[in-house]
Amino acid sequence: MGFLKQDAPVVDYAEWSKGTRAQRIVPMARHWAEVGFGTPVVMHLFYVVKILLYALGAWLFALTTTGTGGLAGFTNVASWYHEPIVYQKVVFYTMLFEVVGLGCGFGPLNNRFFPPMGSILYWLRPKTIRLPPWPGRVPLTRGDTRTPIDVVLYGALLVMLLVALFSDGTGPIPALGSQIGVLPVWQTVSILALLALAGLRDKVLFLAARGEVYGSLAVCFLFAGADIVIGAKLVCLVIWMGAATSKLNKHFPFVISTMMSNNPVIRPRWIKRKFFEHFPDDLRPGRASRWLAHFSTAIEMLVPLVLFFSHGGWATAIAAFVMLCFHFGILSAIPMGVPLEWNVFMMFSVLALFVGNSGIGLEDLHSPWPLVLFAVVAGTVVTGNLFPRKVSFLPGMRYYAGNWDTSLWCIKPSADAKITRGIVAIASMPAAQMEKFYGSKETAEMYQYMGYAFRSFNTHGRAMFTLAHRAMAGQDEVDYVLTDGERVCSTAIGWNFGDGHMHNEQLIAALQKRCRFEPGEVRVLLLDAQPIHKQRQEYRLVDAATGEFERGYVNVADMVTRQPWDDAVPVHVTWQKDGADAT
Repeated sequence: MGFLKQDAPVVDYAEWSKGTRAQRIVPMARHWAEVGFGTPVVMHLFYVVKILLYALGAWLFALTTTGTGGLAGFTNVASWYHEPIVYQKVVFYTMLFEVVGLGCGFGPLNNRFFPPMGSILYWLRPKTIRLPPWPGRVPLTRGDTRTPIDVVLYGALLVMLLVALFSDGTGPIPALGSQIGVLPVWQTVSILALLALAGLRDKVLFLAARGEVYGSLAVCFLFAGADIVIGAKLVCLVIWMGAATSKLNKHFPFVISTMMSNNPVIRPRWIKRKFFEHFPDDLRPGRASRWLAHFSTAIEMLVPLVLFFSHGGWATAIAAFVMLCFHFGILSAIPMGVPLEWNVFMMFSVLALFVGNSGIGLEDLHSPWPLVLFAVVAGTVVTGNLFPRKVSFLPGMRYYAGNWDTSLWCIKPSADAKITRGIVAIASMPAAQMEKFYGSKETAEMYQYMGYAFRSFNTHGRAMFTLAHRAMAGQDEVDYVLTDGERVCSTAIGWNFGDGHMHNEQLIAALQKRCRFEPGEVRVLLLDAQPIHKQRQEYRLVDAATGEFERGYVNVADMVTRQPWDDAVPVHVTWQKDGADAT
């Protein structure tokens, strides 16, 4: 990869474009295995600068608190980093950073070019699409159009977060050895209430705020004394162990091989090839990928237990060092989707909670509320792993496990034009953005196939491109542009981060209401994540105009044995609509 120029695959476009979809993915997959996406170094430096600015912002907001020494305390971090109000402000600051749209899913590494973010540009604008989580059960949440009420709720959340960041503590907490204390309870209650109300009106906003992390941690500051730190430690424990549990599958080694081949730190191609079984013909995860997957899962599962129960000394120091290295390893890979600031936040959590307050443990518990919070968060993780269609992979803590709900949209040009005219949006559709960014339709098409290669490196990608044939059955496949559901989601609702719950039947219905697609103009395949207790993934095929016309499942064992370009995974049909033209 060059400093300013992208390292592109070299193909004869005239010959390459004559191949089938599977044949055109082959050279892109081989290029990805050696180079990754080929992102210019300057782009990675851009993200590094963004990380540093995020850290600087958190640092400065901490120093707005009376008792931390103001700007004079800038270099005297050891005197205040463990203060509970500092951690509370970092929680709220990171929530603000995310819900504005500067965190996960920001910029070109998430295929966001013009503009590099959505979020605040959509959620302060009436008539954009919103997706309530339970419109049929929660009063006053029906509908899919953003109203002035939604704008006010979102705006009020931003304002309250800023108010909290500039506020002082309420006084000493002897149990924590703090003279500063924490923020006034009314501020924390207001933020949580606004997040809940806005989230019940639009689940996307709650997910973008990373409510399962920062919302849960905010609840801890409603406790008293040592319970604040104990509750926060328990939430972090669930985050780590929940994520590790979700990686006990056959998918995770595929995530490792894909991420390491795109790692900007590991540059030599011969090293990247080692993460595959036998480059260039067998691009399943190799021994190095499998070993690293198992090793990292063990670290994420076991080391947090040492952090939680060790209470200081060499055991805590070593465990903290290991977890800092663990998160820095993810951070340095600059993974697609760019969950960068979250990893920095977890590194700070290690220092602020488990090192700076290492002496606080379960024996200091004064009320059952931290345990209740632990049970709720852990119960959500369990439910999400058992019933992934019901729970987003974010509150289900299935982070980067290679196992989440996905979708692939088959869109005719006529439907693309209807989407452009029919919805209130800031960003254009993905194909148009890429053509503008890369300067030609041909180059944009090649990089579109690089995106297909990335998706097919994950196990679910093999099923998606197999099911695409069934989704377009009875139609001419040449008439469609295949678009990842995340990209549609990005244009339609302003935020995306690998979660199929945001581009399922609910979004299809919202777009159909606005665009009035004809039968066959938009076909969507929806692939559920694998439940932890079953070795298969269920799918649905939906025509935007006429509804679902097929459902069934694919076996995980059939996906993990195939190459990225293989689009002939065995499909098991359990239901077909009468007259459905699918074989």
